[in-house]
Amino acid sequence: MNTLDKILVTRISSTPDTLLVDFNDGRTVQLPLLWYPRLYRATATQREHYELLGSGFGVHWPDVDEDLSAKSLALGKPSIEFIKQQRVPAREELAA
Repeated sequence: MNTLDKILVTRISSTPDTLLVDFNDGRTVQLPLLWYPRLYRATATQREHYELLGSGFGVHWPDVDEDLSAKSLALGKPSIEFIKQQRVPAREELAA
């Protein structure tokens, strides 16, 4: 079993441009808030209102309907929403 399969989020905080995530193994990661568009658009109060899911296997922000897993945060993965926004248009779209 991979170490990341057991990683748990213990605390979340943020600045206007950074999401800070503390884990049960003592690590802290700092991720660009821009990678999580719903959190980026949220107010500080909305970002502070989160719930740990499954003792920290995931995080839910009810005010903005965002859910992220501890594993994806530990790996520094941007949200699917962000990735879709960065998608390069297909050639057909560019020709239109």
